[in-house]
Amino acid sequence: MKNLKKAIESRRTYYSLSDKSPISNEEIKELIDFAVLNVPSAFNSQSTRVVLLLNENHKKLWDIVKDVLKKRISVEAFQATEAKIDGAFASGHGTVLFFEDEAVVEGLQKKFPSYSQHFPVWSQHTSAMHQFAIWTLLKEAGMGASLQHYNPLIDEEVIRTWKLNPRWKLVAQMPFGIPVSEPAAKEFQPLENRSMVFI
Repeated sequence: MKNLKKAIESRRTYYSLSDKSPISNEEIKELIDFAVLNVPSAFNSQSTRVVLLLNENHKKLWDIVKDVLKKRISVEAFQATEAKIDGAFASGHGTVLFFEDEAVVEGLQKKFPSYSQHFPVWSQHTSAMHQFAIWTLLKEAGMGASLQHYNPLIDEEVIRTWKLNPRWKLVAQMPFGIPVSEPAAKEFQPLENRSMVFI
């Protein structure tokens, strides 16, 4: 229990990453597979899909992000954005992409029509749990990560580039690597406003 609490506490957002890793790519894949296999989902839907991008594939993702943003924002704004992407995301060792399989969600909606409106929300809950689990496992392995949301701007190009199922909906991108610097101290709102008990 103590180790689990410490792991949850130490998981933070790291924006300065190097391209190094303290573990092999095979071990990174094993961590991700462990989470995908064991993280729960509503109705045991197992709707989350995870893609690990390494080496040139990792760099290609962030080139896609820059190409898309360059067409949408001013030159001045893009310069700052490009610097952030290069130093905080593309500079990392890899990126984890999180998707939800819409075919699975729609199948459950048809099978359980009385819960139909809830399944898209529960699908997001499932994705969030996978994100948290993988984020924490990466931190325990000696790496930092952050969670980014350049979807839906990059969705079509991501699906096309890696020939993924078009029914997969991109939810988040998690660049990771060995941290170059530590995050600032975290501020906490009072617990009495956030956690209650009635006995």
